[in-house]
Amino acid sequence: MRFGVVVFPGSNCDYDCYYVLSRVMQIDTVWLWHEDRDLRGCDCVVLPGGFSYGDYLRTGAIARFSPIMASIRKFVQEGGFVLGICNGFQILLESGLLPGALLPNRDGHFVCRYTYLKVENTDTPFTRLFSPGEVIRIPIAHHQGNFFMPFAELEELKKNRQIVFRYCGPHGEEDERFNPNGSLENVAGIASSDFRVLGMMPHPERASEAILGSQDGKKLFLSLITWLKENQGGRN
Repeated sequence: MRFGVVVFPGSNCDYDCYYVLSRVMQIDTVWLWHEDRDLRGCDCVVLPGGFSYGDYLRTGAIARFSPIMASIRKFVQEGGFVLGICNGFQILLESGLLPGALLPNRDGHFVCRYTYLKVENTDTPFTRLFSPGEVIRIPIAHHQGNFFMPFAELEELKKNRQIVFRYCGPHGEEDERFNPNGSLENVAGIASSDFRVLGMMPHPERASEAILGSQDGKKLFLSLITWLKENQGGRN
């Protein structure tokens, strides 16, 4: 089993992801440069947080044209797994690998703090070890995390249970008090229709060790690793 962490010019959470996967989870992990086309036999590719290409034009708009993204699109078509975190989520949306868009935060400010999330769907490879409705604590750090899509598309997303995480209060309360960025219906993370691509604004790699104040993010990585072990790499 192998994970790959993509490095774009401006990535700043790549080492965090690499450390958690290789040292904390003890999984074979390799670097993937944005100009690479070879995914080096990875079972899962991680698009980390940061400011790819300086967020010029808009977040993820230039990264979508990186050579590696063509390989990732093919990888997804062939049944590979992709996790996009923060800027990685933005890139997935710009690339059309996930539906919707991310607008600037409601108050116009960069937000960096812990948030509570409710796990909405535990029937995915990324969330199988969580309990239904479980409330977890994971930090965010973004200026453009306000998720939006047309109403009809949102209803389809809900029908297919593709909303995986929502912002909430410490006891699972879902209202505007606990929505840090104005995201539509408190959406914090969504998946593709086959649940092999997950994008989320919160940073699970920053909540994977006790010293950081939360280990809730570790369970996400462990969920996928367990699924891959049970399914011999996860490819069909």
